[in-house]
Amino acid sequence: MPITIKEISALETYGVRHPVLRAGRPLEDCAMEGDELETTFHLGAYDDHLHVGVATFLKSSAAESPIDPTSNLSFYQLRGMGVIPDHQGKGIGKQLVERGIDMLKKNKVDALWFNARIAAVPFYERLGFSTIGSTFEVEHVGTHYKMYRVL
Repeated sequence: MPITIKEISALETYGVRHPVLRAGRPLEDCAMEGDELETTFHLGAYDDHLHVGVATFLKSSAAESPIDPTSNLSFYQLRGMGVIPDHQGKGIGKQLVERGIDMLKKNKVDALWFNARIAAVPFYERLGFSTIGSTFEVEHVGTHYKMYRVL
């Protein structure tokens, strides 16, 4: 059965965020700043009725982006991206990111950026994203790079 990608609520992301991104931590740790903003959207990937992946896209200011804080470009940040382990490596993450990029392009957003775990960098590079700057630590999560792509 093909994977279905659709918009979901912030709360609906927790079913994947918790086991993939916040395992062993309280469920409340799945909440991310900006989840409920009107400009934020969440995508869910479904294999039949099984929720297998999520991605959240938040409007971001140039000052928050790693590209050029003085730019007149419009930015979004990808957060909370994850696919349950037994569905990884099947192109679901790619479908989530590509659907989000399509939506951003339709809304004339110029660039997408995010903090990527070291292990995920090759995945994002295959999707045309580039690292910028040095690695940094995210408490309770691990080592990351900032990555971006001009759309």
